[in-house]
This record gives sequence, structure tokens and C-alpha cells, in this order.
Amino acid sequence: MNAFLTSRPVSDVLTGVTNGVIYALVALSLVLIWRSARLLNFAQGAMAMIATYVGFVAIAPHANYWVAMVVSVVAGCLIGALTERGLVRWLYGKPELNPVVAMVGFLLVLESVAAAIWSTSSRGLPSSFSPIDWQLGGRPLALSPFAAYEIVTALVVMGFIAGIFRFTKLGLRLRAAALAPEVSRLLGVRVNRMLTIGWILSSGVGAVTAVLVASNYFTGLTPTAMDGVFAFGFIAAAIGGLDSPGGALASGVTLGIVLQFVSDYVNANDVILVALGLLIVSLMVRPNGVFTRDAQRRV
Repeated sequence: MNAFLTSRPVSDVLTGVTNGVIYALVALSLVLIWRSARLLNFAQGAMAMIATYVGFVAIAPHANYWVAMVVSVVAGCLIGALTERGLVRWLYGKPELNPVVAMVGFLLVLESVAAAIWSTSSRGLPSSFSPIDWQLGGRPLALSPFAAYEIVTALVVMGFIAGIFRFTKLGLRLRAAALAPEVSRLLGVRVNRMLTIGWILSSGVGAVTAVLVASNYFTGLTPTAMDGVFAFGFIAAAIGGLDSPGGALASGVTLGIVLQFVSDYVNANDVILVALGLLIVSLMVRPNGVFTRDAQRRV
């Protein structure tokens, strides 16, 4: 049994799941924005990066990881609210290209500001969990306490978001405001407030993701640290379906596993090409996403 658990294929699956839950969190943050505002936030990774730098500043005197996590998430929520109120709200009802250009420009501004303030040097956030893999029979398991922490954190965050949308009145209002804003207003739903809350939830999830990325010994935090993660998260969201939170999890984890096998058995340089190929094929077969139902949605 130990030989099987430490075998090359199982190691690739475990590593792929660890990477995949990070992609799934990014995909979930994009799904939340899409469900609340019907807008693709290309600055999602940069906003989370800024929030994490704020967490770094907060813990500088004490270096407490959990304080950094809390401060980063709070900062992410505030950044999301301010972005929706100060920038995005002016883009509602405009041609579809306008929000895309605005958010790409916002991405570049945030990364430039971060580089000017904190430089481009990589910074590591001291995690409370060891990055050293557990051992079975003297062989590495390809799963460390930190990797287990990443997986558990992702599942808890996704369960929390799913619970809000499925079991609370807030979730019902968020879905109604996104699907039928005019009808929702007639029924007394404060649509603008729901849009802001959607951005707050999305940015909070993004901040958790950025803290996990910054805590990784091999990654650290730079102004562009979230760019690659965002790209794979965006692909996962598009494959799973921008209306499907569950699809974000499934497609993110699946993408992580597939890309790990490609990196291990084929060539690490082909990972991006394979990811783009999967995106193209999925859009040809299921344009609305693999996990999005074609039938009319219920609020």
C-alpha cells in the first residue's frame, strides 16, 4: 500500500489536486463576479495581490501568519467594495468591450503601484505549516502539511460560499439581482447593494487565494505573482461554466491534475498549450461551460 501511495501516478494526482484547488478558488471568485454583475474581472488577481501586500504590512512588527490572513481578507473585501462603487458601477449598461478594457487597465495600474511601493522582489509569507512532504515507508507522499492546509482551506471557503447561495436569503437576493435586476427592484431587493456584496465576496475569496500563493515556499509574493494563477483559474472558470460554482471546483481540480501529468510525463513547457487546447475544445463542445445546464435557470 505504501508503494502505491508513493508511486509516480498517485504523486501526480496529489500534486495536481493541491494546484487545482488554487485554480478552483480563482475560478470561484470569477464566477461570483459573473453571477452578480455579468462582468469578467481581469484585475481579480491584482486586487488580491494588493490585499496580500496590505497583510504583509500589518504583520511586519509581529510576523503572525493568521493576522496576515485576516487582514488580507478584510483588505480584499474593502478593495472589492471600493472597486465596484468607484469604477465598475460606471460600466454597467455600457458596451461589452468597455468593462474588459477598464479592468485590464486597472490590472496594469495595480501591478505598477505595487511594484513602486513594495518593489518587484519576491517576499515569502511565513506559513504555520511545513512544506516538507510526509513520509511513508521512507518515501515521500507528495503531500505536505501545507498542501493539506491549502486543500482544506479551499474546501472550507467553497463550502461557505455555497452555503450562502443555497441556504440564505442573501444568496437568494444575490441570484435574483443578477438574473432579473428590474424585477428584483420591484420586489424590494436593493440591487446595487447586492452587486457590491457580490464583489466583496469575490474579492475576499481572491485574497484567501493570494495568501495561499504567497505562503508557498516556491512562489512567494511579487506584483505579478497572481498572473499565472489567474490565467489557469480563468481557464478553469470558462471550462466549468461562469454560472457554476460547483463547476469551478470540479474544473479547477481536474485542470490541476491534467496539467501535472502533462508536466511530469510530457514537458513542463507544454502546460500552457494543453490548458489552452482544453479551453478551446470545451468552448466548441459546451460554449456555456461543461457544468452549466442548458435548461432555464431557477432563482
